[in-house]
Amino acid sequence: MATEKVSLTLEEELVAEAREAVGVRGLSGYVNRALRHELQRDRLTGLLAELEAETGPIEPELMEEVRRIWPAPGEKISKRRSA
Repeated sequence: MATEKVSLTLEEELVAEAREAVGVRGLSGYVNRALRHELQRDRLTGLLAELEAETGPIEPELMEEVRRIWPAPGEKISKRRSA
């Protein structure tokens, strides 16, 4: 895959923490993965907006059920839905 050298202005603390996590030589790859991740999130957000425009918003009851059985990272599962 082709690469391009760019100059960025980043928060000093973020760069220091990233370098500590991946080392000086791994910073470009780390930033590249972060950009890829954010672009993917942006595309998913756009897709969800399109789906909501076509079908209407998700019912609050359904969202609550989903949150119960599919917790956010770091949260514990409170109660599984019975089959």
